[in-house]
Amino acid sequence: MKSKLEYIWLDGYKPTQMMRSKTLVVEGFSGKVEDAPLWSFDGSSTQQASGSKSDCILKPVFVCPDPQRKNGYLVMTEVMNADGTPHESNGRATIDDDDDDFWFGFEQEYVLWDLDHHTPLGFPAPGYYPPPQGPFYCSVGAEFNVGRNMVEEHLDACIEAGLNIEGINAEVMKGQWEYQIFAKGAKEAGDQVWVARYLAERVGEKYGVRVNIHPKPVEGDWNGSGMHANFSNGAMRDQGGEKLFTSICEEFGKHIQEHIAVYGADNDERLTGLHETQSIDKFSYGVSDRGASIRIPISTIEADWKGRLEDRRPASNADPYKVASVIVKSVKKAEEV
Repeated sequence: MKSKLEYIWLDGYKPTQMMRSKTLVVEGFSGKVEDAPLWSFDGSSTQQASGSKSDCILKPVFVCPDPQRKNGYLVMTEVMNADGTPHESNGRATIDDDDDDFWFGFEQEYVLWDLDHHTPLGFPAPGYYPPPQGPFYCSVGAEFNVGRNMVEEHLDACIEAGLNIEGINAEVMKGQWEYQIFAKGAKEAGDQVWVARYLAERVGEKYGVRVNIHPKPVEGDWNGSGMHANFSNGAMRDQGGEKLFTSICEEFGKHIQEHIAVYGADNDERLTGLHETQSIDKFSYGVSDRGASIRIPISTIEADWKGRLEDRRPASNADPYKVASVIVKSVKKAEEV
């Protein structure tokens, strides 16, 4: 039986990479990542190579069923140079530790974008603003909730693909939504977020709606879009203690620029100190504080200081591989102190 393998990769565009994909038809595919072959592509067309040395290699790293294609599979890949080394655009390769000790839960916010008016869905025309934000978060009803059919279709697609999507909700701005992806292992978490993003774009193609992950798509008194990163490791979950959690937060405060550098382009437009954010050049942490850089969930306190932390700074357009990588590094530095 022939199978359709959709190879997905991240291009070399800066400051924000775009997803690319192409289909390989193979015979007798097992559905296992180790049986998906290496495949080349024209890197000169994706800002990843010159025309004189244009071949880049796609290395499969994650495979799941394609819910939108008969006998189809989605194949998340890393981009490699022709000599087998990671390409400079390969964020996944920056993760130098990838056992199941680190767990990640990414809260992916996005805005459904009307391509006719170039505004969020539900903003009928340029310059029109619906009532002030407030009634749209977790809303019900046609006046406040828009795009539910597309969002539900994306949710079903993620579940059918076997992704560990844990929920969805309408967000604070009209036309803004969120889904949550949880996985054990930094690379696994990044793989699943990218495939979920890919499926969202494919569903959007059907509806003629763009999935806008710019961190501040609408100026003014509207929330931006983030990708809050919930994280823990074995010590945080099992040993715990206020001292451990405080030391991790303090260590993060020593590396503001290192984190912000990979937390998404144009994040300064979102991290202003308003709309449930801390300023981009400041660092703070606090219990249940959604205006802090890092929120300590009340559930962690109630579990006798065992559990997770939430870094609220990553933007919606950040690369989850790079976000997970820098979080792992900072947590390990804190544990060395």
